[in-house]
Amino acid sequence: MVGFHLGVVATRVQKQAHENLGGPIKLIQMSEEKNLLANQNDYLEAGIHIATKTKSPGMKRFIYKVREDGLYLLDLGTIDSRIKVAASMIAMYDRKEVVVTASRIYAIVAAEKFSEIIGAKFIRGRVTPGVFTNPNREDYMEPKVIVISDSRNEKQAINEASKVNMPIIALSDTDNSTKFIDLIVPSNNRGRKSLAFLYYIMAREVLKSRGEIKGNEEFKYSISEFEAKADSKAAVQGAGLPQQY
Repeated sequence: MVGFHLGVVATRVQKQAHENLGGPIKLIQMSEEKNLLANQNDYLEAGIHIATKTKSPGMKRFIYKVREDGLYLLDLGTIDSRIKVAASMIAMYDRKEVVVTASRIYAIVAAEKFSEIIGAKFIRGRVTPGVFTNPNREDYMEPKVIVISDSRNEKQAINEASKVNMPIIALSDTDNSTKFIDLIVPSNNRGRKSLAFLYYIMAREVLKSRGEIKGNEEFKYSISEFEAKADSKAAVQGAGLPQQY
């Protein structure tokens, strides 16, 4: 399921990003690093490329190599180019037509800040069945594109969106299913620093794509605003909320 307009834009923007980065990147060269959205060392420090020890069939193509400890590593160039595509696609829609979901505490903090900055609707936790498909529900909504923080943990949101042919952008780790996903952004979608950095970069790029800011220096937010506090999990569990939060 791929929205026809989404597919065209994704192909065009991905082709340009692919050309700018000189094709698939393993070890990014200094001459190519200037084309990245962020410094290579910042990406590495955030651990955005560090995945799991499991790979699903759909995620195999995004893996650069496997570490000695068995963890898969994602290709930085691919991550960067896909963030560009995602931001460009999101910017195509009116802010009220974009919905973002997150179900894990680290993702919730980052995704909620992202939603606030770009003006999108944010859904915390499990998406209620029928929210996109049943007009009789009080909470019924008709977004035009959805951003998923964890395609493994937010299956209900993906199922709902697929039923109405809504384009789906998903942050996906190596163990995630890619079924129904229109644009996969391969990434460490569980790490606190990784999620904060990813959503920080994507928020900035959406605003740039919309023309709301002209350059990085005009983006007046810090990465720390996207990052959950170290004790966030303990606080949530202490409040008796489900583990997925």
